[in-house]
Amino acid sequence: MIPAGIKPEHLVSMGKNTMVEHCEIEFTEVGSDYLCAKMPVNSKTVQPMRMLHGGASVVLAETLGSVGAHLLVNRDTHYCVGLEVNANHLRGIPEGQYVYGKATILHAGKTTQVWEIKLQNAEGKLTCVSRITMAVLEKVK
Repeated sequence: MIPAGIKPEHLVSMGKNTMVEHCEIEFTEVGSDYLCAKMPVNSKTVQPMRMLHGGASVVLAETLGSVGAHLLVNRDTHYCVGLEVNANHLRGIPEGQYVYGKATILHAGKTTQVWEIKLQNAEGKLTCVSRITMAVLEKVK
């Protein structure tokens, strides 16, 4: 379970000078087994048709799953890296809107974690379903 007391604003420093900051991903909610964020559909995240780029959807999904995974481990002794991510793109989101994501833990093992990420538009319609498998690795002493 994600430790109690972690607030979205605590996660800002993790994304400093990374893709998270570049894509303007903003964490919005942290629960005991989930994490939420939103990302603008703008010039940094659209494809030529001015719709949300599929790769940007995966950036949001992988960010949510990766940050969630890191919250479940002792960061003094362990870290997490992605093993596999997949995404099914179900509907587009036009430029000028936001995409909203929620990652929920499906499996939290000693060596792997699996997260399901659902992205939706402002109307709450599902736009992408993703899953990420994370490896939990011990830091070298």
